[in-house]
Amino acid sequence: MYVEQLYTNCLAEAAYYIESNGEAAIIDPIRETEPYLELAAKRGATIKYIFETHFHADFVSGHIDLSKKTGAAIIYGPMADTKYEVVNAEDGEIFSLGKLKIKTLHTPGHTPESSCYLLFDEKGKEHSVFTGDTLFVGDVGRPDLLDGKMSSEELANMLYDSLNTKIKTLPDEVIVYPGHGAGSSCGKNIGKETFSTIGEQKKFNYALKASSREQFIKEVTDDILPPPHYFFEDARINKDGYDSFEEVMRKSNRSLSSKQFEEAINKGALILDTREADDFEKGFIPGSMNIGLNGQYAIWVGTLVNIQQPLVLVAEHGTEYESILRLARVGYENVLGYLAEGIDGWKKELEFIKSIQPSDMKQEIKKGAEVIDVRKPSEWNISHVKNASFLPLSGMPGNLDTKDKTKPYLIHCGGGYRSMTAISLMKRLGFKNLTNIYGGFGAILNAGIEVVTEEVTA
Repeated sequence: MYVEQLYTNCLAEAAYYIESNGEAAIIDPIRETEPYLELAAKRGATIKYIFETHFHADFVSGHIDLSKKTGAAIIYGPMADTKYEVVNAEDGEIFSLGKLKIKTLHTPGHTPESSCYLLFDEKGKEHSVFTGDTLFVGDVGRPDLLDGKMSSEELANMLYDSLNTKIKTLPDEVIVYPGHGAGSSCGKNIGKETFSTIGEQKKFNYALKASSREQFIKEVTDDILPPPHYFFEDARINKDGYDSFEEVMRKSNRSLSSKQFEEAINKGALILDTREADDFEKGFIPGSMNIGLNGQYAIWVGTLVNIQQPLVLVAEHGTEYESILRLARVGYENVLGYLAEGIDGWKKELEFIKSIQPSDMKQEIKKGAEVIDVRKPSEWNISHVKNASFLPLSGMPGNLDTKDKTKPYLIHCGGGYRSMTAISLMKRLGFKNLTNIYGGFGAILNAGIEVVTEEVTA
């Protein structure tokens, strides 16, 4: 028996490769198929099954392309209605893989079709369970993604039954292999570990410790941040089908001259600059949005940019393909190309961002500058700069309506990645006097700036 977790940090997503006696199964593959085809070829195995735990909302799955290339059957649990050919497994249905058995556990709650897959080893012993978005390390899947078709309370009620009748009844030593880790928006506060055990989760996962159905429903539905806008479109794509990954990349991976680039902008394309924040601030094309490849790039694009918006890219030399690939993973296929020679290919005037050290903040505040914190509520609640305004990046631009565009603002996040994205977005909206704080909140603490604790109530 061979099991490998293939983790994609940018999406905080885990796919799985299971193999026995020359037969392999893939669980929840991301969009590009090469990692799975190469691994199977390297190990001399044939991919027999592609198991999908549910209709993913945060990325486009590679199940259709992988099935076409291998002939492997696509397996969903009950209630998965697709526009392409799949096997809808019944609850409890068992699939043979070499000397192994994989049992379908229908676990509705995150979505109605959500299912987990229980792996039995060569001796018939329960070894591990692949939980998708039903159970995470320290958390469970959010029950609010059906966009009004079912209420979050209805889905949470279903999830309570699924966890208590299908998951908590498994032996404590069974390994839990979830679909996501920390940073994913599919849960409220997922732990940093990428696997655990049933016993550990029964001890430490708040959702599995709930003493009643009512308590569980309240805890899993309270304080859920709104999902990124692209979630609903990605779920539809995964349900209805999509163009092949190779075709999307062929269409998008185009080098544009400065003239072609400018023509695209004039026709409404958004400039997405994927360079690191330190490079962006030293010179960027006016109107650009900075979302760096060195962070959770795809997730932030999905949060802040409409999935139908035409895009042109500015990228560090050699990262153009990666910038487009990561967008395709989350269903952003309207990329018109990238600027040849990167920022050096732009022959017109550039804009710049002012950044200061945290030690200079006190002087700027005395002059009338307002501090804006763009971190998450969970970060703000621990501590934040005294008298700062809390405007999380995930809520922009809607939360900027009350701010004076001529007033000076000092913008910070946790480390400097999100603050540069926020500044680039605010400049596009006409804010004139923005300053970035180097090093974010960690550096602010070290500089001795006064901080307080005050929980967000709304």
